[in-house]
Amino acid sequence: MDFLKSDGARTGLFFGATSGVITTIGLITGLNAGTHSVTAVLGGIFVIAVADAMSDALGIHLAEEANPSATTQHIWSATISTFLNKFIFAISFAVPLLLLPLDQAVIASLLWGMLVITVLSYFLARVQDASPVLIVAEHLGIAILVVVLSHLIGEWVSRTFN
Repeated sequence: MDFLKSDGARTGLFFGATSGVITTIGLITGLNAGTHSVTAVLGGIFVIAVADAMSDALGIHLAEEANPSATTQHIWSATISTFLNKFIFAISFAVPLLLLPLDQAVIASLLWGMLVITVLSYFLARVQDASPVLIVAEHLGIAILVVVLSHLIGEWVSRTFN
């Protein structure tokens, strides 16, 4: 993968994929708990895939521009890679919702998200010459916390405003 030789592309891959997974599993869990509506969850995924991918790409763009040693090529590589990775990973969560009943789709989405986080964390650990077990456990722990909190918020919103 020659494009991963670019620092900007690597930044976009790890940031965009991680953000795409964490944001989308949080959204799926919260919207499902609050609405139990395929339409709401699917609509949320499509909005996240576009609006949040663009927002994260702009955020990375500005953060990289703030680095005086960053080149124009690095900045744009990170920006485009962040958008594409965030968009692709976020939109991938629509597949289970299009193929499965909502409850099964939510479980499949959570499993898919945890798999992506595990794989990214494993490769990150290998690059850092660190223990994959500790890094994977840390990152999965954060992902699980997002899922639990999002579920609780969705339930609270449903109870409070329905």
